[in-house]
Amino acid sequence: MSATTAGGGGLELGTAVASHRGEVDEAPSGFRQLAGGVVGLPEVDDDGKPMRTGTVWTASAHIITAIIGSGVLSLAWGIAQLGWIAGPATLLLFSSITYYTSRLLSDCYRHHSTGKRNYTYMEAVNAYLGRRMEWACGIVQCVMLCGATIGYAITASISMVAIRKSDCLHKRGHAASCKFSTNLYLVGMGVAEVVVSQIPNFHKLAWLSVLAAIMSFLYASIGLGLAVARVASGTWGKGETSSSLTGVEANGMDKIWRMCTAIGDMAFACSYSAILIEIQDTLRSTPAENKVMKKASGVAVSVSTVFYLLCGCFGYAAFGNRAPGNMLSASGFYEPFWLIDLANVCIVIHLVGAFQVTAQPVFMRFEAWASNKWPDSEFVTKEYRIRLPAAIFGVNPLRLVGRTALVTAATVVAMAVPFFNDVLALLGAVSYWPLTVYFPVEMHIAQSKLIRRSSGGGGRRRPPANWIGLQLLNLVCLVVAIAAACGAIRGLSHSLLAYKPFMFEQ
Repeated sequence: MSATTAGGGGLELGTAVASHRGEVDEAPSGFRQLAGGVVGLPEVDDDGKPMRTGTVWTASAHIITAIIGSGVLSLAWGIAQLGWIAGPATLLLFSSITYYTSRLLSDCYRHHSTGKRNYTYMEAVNAYLGRRMEWACGIVQCVMLCGATIGYAITASISMVAIRKSDCLHKRGHAASCKFSTNLYLVGMGVAEVVVSQIPNFHKLAWLSVLAAIMSFLYASIGLGLAVARVASGTWGKGETSSSLTGVEANGMDKIWRMCTAIGDMAFACSYSAILIEIQDTLRSTPAENKVMKKASGVAVSVSTVFYLLCGCFGYAAFGNRAPGNMLSASGFYEPFWLIDLANVCIVIHLVGAFQVTAQPVFMRFEAWASNKWPDSEFVTKEYRIRLPAAIFGVNPLRLVGRTALVTAATVVAMAVPFFNDVLALLGAVSYWPLTVYFPVEMHIAQSKLIRRSSGGGGRRRPPANWIGLQLLNLVCLVVAIAAACGAIRGLSHSLLAYKPFMFEQ
């Protein structure tokens, strides 16, 4: 199925949903006026919840915060494994698939016949595919989101170590032995995330996403600028910085495993579907949420793809087949050291925000489950007000204990297996196919009532062409995901044999 055809279907569905919502929005609109003007209550949306205020720009910021993260730093290494042809082509392919399926997924926020909101990815899957698929989706989504927080913690700690290492190399010379443990920095990252995680509402994190998005642009631009400067110096393509159409030379199986890991890294870099519905739930009701989300996805995917191509290609041109796994680590650029330090500070700030954008759906799901199970428990429901000099801060015991425990668990795992490229590749392999491809495609098929057999004529007929195209997309992405997972698991096993858990030094 072509993207143009999908877009037409999406617009038609969006019109139908908007038309339905026009009928149900009249009463809530009147209620909003009554509540705000007469009773003095806060304005609410058509579902009785506080009015959402998100726009295409805040949604784009949320997506960019989630998508332009640690993945951008590994793209030079990924393109080095695949070469000048397959590398950029693979990146463009994953970006295109992500954008196409995100359009399908954005049409699932409101049910096509009732207009009822699906507040989470799992609710959307349940509405269209049933309870069993909802459970399957929930398991995969939680694994992906929790894994992503681990990946962000690892990357932030590596960036903090890179700052210390850069200063050490600047003072003692580039040949000096400067190695430091990431454990202390992971603990610091965990403490910061525990504090930020006490913000109770995902809608109130827009400022953090905007700040994180700015930081991502800044450090990606610094990395790109340093790579361009190195290429412009005239040393690229010679000696250690030589590159090729087919990438790094290696023996048969080692080359295949490296390519699989690189594919997993690129899949991870392009993933954000796991939190798309949650981001869409922050959008205001008018214009139609699905139309706004499609625009936001288009903006975010376009911006991230351009950055990815520039950073990956210029990074490969600058370092050649010796491109490091993390372009802004101390094994990449050395000078000017203060600029590299600034870039790594931006990475840390960005990943504090990305950690929260990724972890909030897990927090909210756990707290919703606890509220349903123990609705009368003060530990679960009671909010305590703490007066601070600048503001009044609300603390809930469940939120304090539960979120602290989840952040602590992510930090401990990150300390045990702080292996950047292999962790990213495994996360990309595990999550990309089910969350970015399979569930959006299957929900679109259920929504559009595409069927394999014709109900007339009493015989079996050829399936519709669009159904065949969607299932072919499903199959190809599944095969690629399995290959990427195998490459990542092999890389992790080799890393664990070479380093002891909790004893890794960067």
